[in-house]
Amino acid sequence: MELIIFVGLQGSGKTTYYHEHFAATHVHVSKDLMPHARDRETKQMMQIDEALSAGRSVVVDNTSPTIESRAPLIAAGKRHGARVVAIYFEPHIPTVLARNQQREGRARVPVPAIFATKKKMVIPTTSEGFDEVRVVSMTDGANS
Repeated sequence: MELIIFVGLQGSGKTTYYHEHFAATHVHVSKDLMPHARDRETKQMMQIDEALSAGRSVVVDNTSPTIESRAPLIAAGKRHGARVVAIYFEPHIPTVLARNQQREGRARVPVPAIFATKKKMVIPTTSEGFDEVRVVSMTDGANS
């Protein structure tokens, strides 16, 4: 059982990566999937706890840019005895902006918000409590 925490800018391909690599084996938890929840943080933690308690692996698909934003997620994984893995999506700003521009309606993120996330982004390390940190590189606009 594992808890995978995605770390990356909006438009970096996190959700697509989930669908391509984890949809068949991991529960998908994302604040984007709960746009009308009053307390998305609490709801997210409830979904994580529920899945891990049932012995199911989880992917948390948010930007998770700071150590502080990741700490409660790591703690939840450890509490349930899960292997905790960070997957960091290296930013390629032209690609991120182009992908965002293709989004429609509420899915499109204001460009200043992308740069605000970039500014506070801290690359995850095992010293935070992760059992492993993987890196997904964006080369020529594709995740590899």
